[in-house]
Amino acid sequence: MNQLTFRELKSKEDILEAFPIMKQLRTHLDELTYLDLVEDAQQNDQYNMAALYDGDQMVAVIGFKPMITLYYGRFVWVCDLVTDTNERSKGYGEKLLDYVQNWAEEHGFKSVALSSGLNRTDAHRFYEEKMDYDKVSYVFKRDL
Repeated sequence: MNQLTFRELKSKEDILEAFPIMKQLRTHLDELTYLDLVEDAQQNDQYNMAALYDGDQMVAVIGFKPMITLYYGRFVWVCDLVTDTNERSKGYGEKLLDYVQNWAEEHGFKSVALSSGLNRTDAHRFYEEKMDYDKVSYVFKRDL
């Protein structure tokens, strides 16, 4: 493991650099749709993206945003978290969640929340056992 560094992804070039990793999680997105959605979310929904680099190689990406709901109050929602398939089980996901938790605390938020697909049992184990997240609800969706 080389030196680990975090970098916020704000420029078009940075966002596009993250696409091959993000595509591993968001398989339904093509590059242009991905870029359009990220730029729209950054401009209109306070969406933040950050990447973790091991040396000069991007190894994991996280997308998150501050939110307010009556259920959670003021909190940070993790929208996307993915480690490159070839770089899993090296602690990178933990480091990115720690990054967001620190960001949340620095900005006055009291909690961090996320959802995870029903079939992602390894991710659930990671969130609950390693990162100490509680399973508090199911997320329901209806396409229109």
